[in-house]
Amino acid sequence: MNAPNTAPSMPQADIRHDWSRDEVEALFALPFNDLLFMAQSIHRQYFDPNEVQISTLLSIKTGACPEDCAYCPQSTRYDTGLEAEKLLELENVLSQARAAAASGATRFCMGAAWRSPKNRDMPYLVSMVKGVRELGLESCMTLGMLSESQASELAEAGLDYYNHNLDTSPEFYGDIITTRTYKDRLDTLDHVRKAGMKVCSGGIVGMGEEQNDRAGLLQQLANLPQHPESVPINMLVRVEGTPLENEADLDPFEFIRTIAVARILMPVSQVRLSAGREEMNEQMHALAYFAGANSIFYGEKLLTTPNPRGNSDMALFERLGISPEQRHVDRPPQAPSPHFYDAAAT
Repeated sequence: MNAPNTAPSMPQADIRHDWSRDEVEALFALPFNDLLFMAQSIHRQYFDPNEVQISTLLSIKTGACPEDCAYCPQSTRYDTGLEAEKLLELENVLSQARAAAASGATRFCMGAAWRSPKNRDMPYLVSMVKGVRELGLESCMTLGMLSESQASELAEAGLDYYNHNLDTSPEFYGDIITTRTYKDRLDTLDHVRKAGMKVCSGGIVGMGEEQNDRAGLLQQLANLPQHPESVPINMLVRVEGTPLENEADLDPFEFIRTIAVARILMPVSQVRLSAGREEMNEQMHALAYFAGANSIFYGEKLLTTPNPRGNSDMALFERLGISPEQRHVDRPPQAPSPHFYDAAAT
């Protein structure tokens, strides 16, 4: 006699913005196999399950940040041995953007360790955005908090994405950062969205938070008026000299659960494996892709922390039958295809 099918029935992947904390925590509490089955089934409704978008991240201004983010080696408050650097010259940035495009990246992200950019920096940033787009790459920046006028100026220059992470739940946030409020972060996301740019916003797990904090982070993101187009999920990279240097490892399965729940809550967002991939083995990467991750940062460094070498990613893609996403900035994204094999239908 066959065992009864105990997997949860597959919900329609409606785009919702009214998730309760209890609903999100209930997803985290599902049996692992049921959760991954649900996430993969929803993933296939909107994306090619064997395609991953590739981004490259460059630090265009390193160190000397006045914020006190407990995880960050770029803060002036912590002695991490990091040498502060000035804003990179335009041609240096574009040279690295060309190399990223040649290696298969479709999006080039530029990060500066600022609380917020100064108005005197804006002409240089505008030139960087225009130069990256001329190379046929999507452009993304993370520069700290933005005013409405700064967001509008970057949007007019053609910036595709702006990254500003919420980092964690509202309840745990004060244990990690005190120099800017949760509302400050939400206000920047609002300025970015009103300016017409796409939003890249996610968080960091493994900072000592509880599972309900991970649920709270994803609830905040999923209940924004419009879901972020890109949701980076970072694993804490412990850096000597920061307050979190001795934080315990997060259970790898809990990280995969976070990826899966993000996919269920935000079906049309790209869920990105970001910082911390250096510590993940191939099996963990494969599970993350199965759980709904479909974007990675590619290259040897993410701002100031290590990242797997690009050729390792490409070798794993080949073994898994995964292809890098092919996209050009001048071609609008195609509508989600209904023709991918749907495991929920069998």
